[in-house]
Amino acid sequence: MATVLVAVLLVLLFCRGLPELARLRNFSWWQAWLDHLGRTSTTSALALGIGTPVLLCALIQWGLHGALFGLGSIVFATCMLFYCWGPRDLERDVEAIEKAPDSERRAAAAQALRPDGAQGNLAFESEALVAATFATALRYWFGVLFWFTVLGPAGALLYRLMQMLYCIQKYSGTKTQRAAAILDWLPAHLMALALALASNFDAVFKTWRDWHAEHKGRFELDPGFLDAIAHASVDADVAAGDGYAQDIHSPLVALDDALVLVRRVLVVWLTVIALIVLAGWFG
Repeated sequence: MATVLVAVLLVLLFCRGLPELARLRNFSWWQAWLDHLGRTSTTSALALGIGTPVLLCALIQWGLHGALFGLGSIVFATCMLFYCWGPRDLERDVEAIEKAPDSERRAAAAQALRPDGAQGNLAFESEALVAATFATALRYWFGVLFWFTVLGPAGALLYRLMQMLYCIQKYSGTKTQRAAAILDWLPAHLMALALALASNFDAVFKTWRDWHAEHKGRFELDPGFLDAIAHASVDADVAAGDGYAQDIHSPLVALDDALVLVRRVLVVWLTVIALIVLAGWFG
């Protein structure tokens, strides 16, 4: 777990201080691998297109375990987490929207927040921007971080490749959609828990409970509750005047607060990881 904490802190430092390194997140080798497999079924794409590189990553991860007093594992873990993070920078995308000089260019910049594979333009409205910010944070940050914490570098690669496969039209069927949703389900619920701790607990818990009551009797893999609690948290923060204007319908106010909230969620996650590391050291 200490390796996880060190890797995450280094990745956040690189993303903040050296944003130009994002160009290294090039998955053209994987696209070439899928092309090499040819016209395979979705099952084959899942087993070979994703399974093969993830297995190779796991073997490297295992081979480096304990190498150079653990330094090899830390370097490999950091590189893989950085490679699978993003691929775009959520904070810079939001900053570009807020700094756009007019409404037309603001709406154009907002398209960077569209979830991967989404059809149509993203409306420049509070609800759409808040939902897109949280969905993007799940796929750029929290999904990668969760599976990296659970399975190491192989888990981060598994999550990223699954999300990319789902965005390829010929593979975006029910099987791929379900597999991608399974990988999102636990991180989304942990985001909800962290959001309740970092924001208005009553608003988040009530909205989460109401959403599940509405879908009672069905096991929903689609994390639709995340949109609901995101809107509830942003509305509660803005309405409470938490350092913002009192206009809860302003898209820029809602977008700014949504980014603040996902940052708080990330801080909660890192705090929990740090506490686990400290407990291990002193235990």
